[in-house]
Amino acid sequence: MPLLIDFKSNDKLIINGAVLENIGGNTKILVHNNSAILREKEVLAQEDAQTPASRVYFELQSGYILQDEAQRQESLKRFELRLNEFIAACPNALDIAQKVRDNVQNDRIYKALKEARNLIKYESNVLQEFSEQLQNFLVESEAADNGDVDVQTDEAADPSST
Repeated sequence: MPLLIDFKSNDKLIINGAVLENIGGNTKILVHNNSAILREKEVLAQEDAQTPASRVYFELQSGYILQDEAQRQESLKRFELRLNEFIAACPNALDIAQKVRDNVQNDRIYKALKEARNLIKYESNVLQEFSEQLQNFLVESEAADNGDVDVQTDEAADPSST
């Protein structure tokens, strides 16, 4: 079944490792055979892979678009390593991670990439919650430092220290 792609002006597209850029007006491309295709908005640059989930995505992306089979297999090995690291750091996301892994094992890499974006969303939510908790801690500790909160030290609480 052919794939129809709307290719907007100035957009980039990767097909089987080749980067194509539309330098004209909007166009449509019809791909008739099985190809590794990523739109520019789906591509994660290596320097942007800064979190465990984004590293999973990057390695999977590399395994998807690389044409050299040895390089592809190396990327997929790194993907598996990164996925295991992510699971160790965030075991509550095991269900999502398993969906990614299942798609890879069934050679549905593009579907695995789509599912890996859910890992990034999950991780983003966890980091947001963590950031809010740290912010609350800082606000409370600054209030204590400014004397807004009555905090007893161990010396003041221990009558034998006087």
